[in-house]
Amino acid sequence: MPGMMLKEVQSPFTVEETVAKIKANAEAKGWVIPSVKPLHKSIKKHSGGGLVIPPVMLVNLCNAQHAYNAIVDDQNKKISVFMPCTVSVYEKTDGSVWMGYMNAKLLGDMFGGAVAETMTHVDADQQSFIEFAR
Repeated sequence: MPGMMLKEVQSPFTVEETVAKIKANAEAKGWVIPSVKPLHKSIKKHSGGGLVIPPVMLVNLCNAQHAYNAIVDDQNKKISVFMPCTVSVYEKTDGSVWMGYMNAKLLGDMFGGAVAETMTHVDADQQSFIEFAR
């Protein structure tokens, strides 16, 4: 199941360049980026400096209309645990840069109804955010 729910694509760019390209592509589609979090720095800080890993950046993305459509009905509010959408940009130990993201369409299909319809649109948008790596 992890290979189906979580996807990974290699980027030909650095972590910083990859994050910038995702942000630019998302903004061009009307999405906002509430935050970009350096997970590797948080791990180092909260471990007292002892746990060090290569860069892992969490690019948090939101589209207000998609979010509204997915959770406007009370029975769907629990899906908010998956919000905002996140694309992870990380460097592996061999120096290669990758993007990890959730299979939004599969998630939507698991819920059905309005969530499935919305997540189909989210999935298409997500693909456009990372198209530079294909």
